[in-house]
Amino acid sequence: MDQDARQKIVERGRQVLAVEIQGLQRVGQRLDDGFAQAVELILASKGKIVATGIGKSGIIARKIVATLNSTGANAIFLHPVEALHGDLGTVCPGDVVLALSNSGQTDELVNLTPQLRGHGAKIVALTGGMGSALARAADAVIDTGVEREACPFNLAPTASTTACMAVGDALAVVLMEIRAFKPEDFRRHHPGGNLGQRLALAVSEVMIPADKTPLAAPDDPVQKAVAVMDAGDLGSVLITSGGRPGTELLGLFTDGDLRRAMVAGRDLSVGPIERFMTRRPLVIGPTTMAADALHLMEERLITVLPVVDQGRLLGIVHLHDVLGRGSVSFRAITCPAQ
Repeated sequence: MDQDARQKIVERGRQVLAVEIQGLQRVGQRLDDGFAQAVELILASKGKIVATGIGKSGIIARKIVATLNSTGANAIFLHPVEALHGDLGTVCPGDVVLALSNSGQTDELVNLTPQLRGHGAKIVALTGGMGSALARAADAVIDTGVEREACPFNLAPTASTTACMAVGDALAVVLMEIRAFKPEDFRRHHPGGNLGQRLALAVSEVMIPADKTPLAAPDDPVQKAVAVMDAGDLGSVLITSGGRPGTELLGLFTDGDLRRAMVAGRDLSVGPIERFMTRRPLVIGPTTMAADALHLMEERLITVLPVVDQGRLLGIVHLHDVLGRGSVSFRAITCPAQ
């Protein structure tokens, strides 16, 4: 690629950023009493903040939730489709819902608003459609509309999602200032030293070594392999050559595999564990960063990763070994007693 072509690429990138900057400036200039009303609703609320949106707006809603939680608010994300199929129970009287939709006509959100009201929630719309159905149904409306997207076809959400995310940041910052959120509060919400340091380590430094890992040989009976898995307390057993550490990894058998086999009616008393194990499971190398291992586990919705080097099993890393055993807890979201 010659220099002229490279310069054209840089110039096009600058044009995209200029469109997004102009969109932000426009939203900032039009920020009005609707923003103040949204802040007042949240401050007066005895519940939590629930952010909802679909598609790209849903992704922005998740980011806003993350920012709110890290700055002292209590926020969750609610998928609008899942809400209409059972998850609406997470919305409690007194909650404030941030509903994100550039058009304000997104069917899933429009259909959800009366249900939210029925659960006693207040609604704040973040939308560019000030006359839309969503805006009309909301208790407060923040105008996040932009003149155009950065996409050359004016189709892909770009400037509009940037504007919506920035408004979410503005809400979080204003709320933390009004609530006198302090640096020590921020540190309490980010126990970073510990987690941050662990995520910066190589997997080899946080894994359980192979000689302390639940192991089974491919010809071991299922009952024996399950007993080893149960004793290991990792929810999995690794199948290696001869059931020995440092040998070739042949497969993985988890408590999930066990449940699925039972539900499918498979006869676990017939044949060795190799008949039921997952062959060629997802693995990582010993020099992989713990942060990358965590990302991979979150992406694939798994809790363990075998650590191998040239096919030889070196150990296994569990989600809790990355996050720090005993330092992470998960709590269910429930409504207060009425």
